[in-house]
Amino acid sequence: MKISVLTLFPEFINKIRDFSIVGRAIGEGKLDLETVDIRDFAINKYLQVDDYPYGGGPGMLMQIKPIVEAIESVKKNNSKVYYMSPQGEVLNQDKLKELRSEEHIILLSGHYEGIDNRVVENYVDEEISIGDYVLTGGELASMVIIDGVSRLLDGVLASDESFKEESHYNGLLEYPQYTRPKEFRGFEVPDILLSGDHEKIRKYRLRESIKNTLQKRPDLLENKILNDEEKDILKDLLEGGKDNGLY
Repeated sequence: MKISVLTLFPEFINKIRDFSIVGRAIGEGKLDLETVDIRDFAINKYLQVDDYPYGGGPGMLMQIKPIVEAIESVKKNNSKVYYMSPQGEVLNQDKLKELRSEEHIILLSGHYEGIDNRVVENYVDEEISIGDYVLTGGELASMVIIDGVSRLLDGVLASDESFKEESHYNGLLEYPQYTRPKEFRGFEVPDILLSGDHEKIRKYRLRESIKNTLQKRPDLLENKILNDEEKDILKDLLEGGKDNGLY
């Protein structure tokens, strides 16, 4: 797939090319990452891309002309434009999977006090937020999407299981994991993980995943469609209450 990032700071975005999963995705030809400097479409020789808002108010707004021309420089028939905005839908794993299915996404990174709203109304397909807080610009949000989408591309990770068992992929938090040594200062790895019984380990991990979600993010269970096995585990955990370490 192709991701084009429209930004005032392309050098910031380009740093992600050299690291970890994103770098691997680019190196293996799974991801084409492009940065476009919005200042290339500035209105004058001073590279101005912002101005005072009509009606007054604090700060500066990014102008419509440079942004629209930046979008038009990369947009194709198969492109979708996403504006990184605190007013957008909050990013989650389902949205990342949806973005992965696109052939070309354009990520618009705003700055200053935001952008001329005519861009949002007429040139943006969707606004996306990475959380209920405010950042200086949209670059970090764009990088979050780049990282999250890259690891979902076919063949980038060693196995689909590498991400399918992670927190949020299936609507639950991940189960606790452990590695060597088996014992450290009296803290031991659960015996069942050393048993070699794969079915028992699967059931244990599923139970721990549901327990983890119930303790830390019970809101996730409100939207999760549970299968019969998961329903039985949840019922048992709730009925056990304190005995199951929930309270």
